[in-house]
Amino acid sequence: MSQWRRALAISWKDIESYYGKPPLVTWGLLFPGVLLLSLYVKDPDTYLAIAPGVIAMTLLFGNTSMAAIVVTFEKRAGTFQRLLLAPLSMRTIILGKAASASLYGIATALALSLGLVFVLGMTLINPLIFGIGLILGAMCFSLLGLAAAVVVREVFEAMTLMNFFRFPILFISGVFMPLSQLPPWLKPLAYASPLTYVVELLHLGVAGRSEFTGPVVPLLATLLFLLASWLLTEALFRRRAWA
Repeated sequence: MSQWRRALAISWKDIESYYGKPPLVTWGLLFPGVLLLSLYVKDPDTYLAIAPGVIAMTLLFGNTSMAAIVVTFEKRAGTFQRLLLAPLSMRTIILGKAASASLYGIATALALSLGLVFVLGMTLINPLIFGIGLILGAMCFSLLGLAAAVVVREVFEAMTLMNFFRFPILFISGVFMPLSQLPPWLKPLAYASPLTYVVELLHLGVAGRSEFTGPVVPLLATLLFLLASWLLTEALFRRRAWA
């Protein structure tokens, strides 16, 4: 059996065991849906300006949380150690875990997006760029969730560790406020956030415009963050997976 098929088997096992549960699917849609509905009630004319940011936020919290929960739960139950003893490369395990978490995030974000399109009238000027933003963002955030999970043993420790990262970038990455309105001293931090470029790719897909002149810069930056996330996750797995 090829390593790709083994990674697919890991992903399918995780989807059946964890991601397909109705409470997780419901929660993945409920929180961002309620947030957008509250913004719509407050100001029906401008709520769509924040929709790409909320979709990106859904990816950030959904992918990092679920990837971390699965790994920490399996470490406590001992099933993760049995997976490490299987004839699998470390990259195969990471790919399988990241793929299942990414599919969860993409599915919830896509369902939310389709609801916005067909119910609230959100436009998609460039569906291709929008889809690329969803996929790259989901993969990057899933890897970051795995990186956080492998260095701890409890779910609450993983959540605490990730919140030191997630909440600060949430308010500097163009989710609730355009980058052009940020104070000058905050902009370098915004450009160092992977969420910034995912948000801008989604803005390009929805409205055809962003804080950058085109899709090249956010696309290359997201790919760079994806590569860095993979290298970080692989290094931590090799050092801490047996801890």
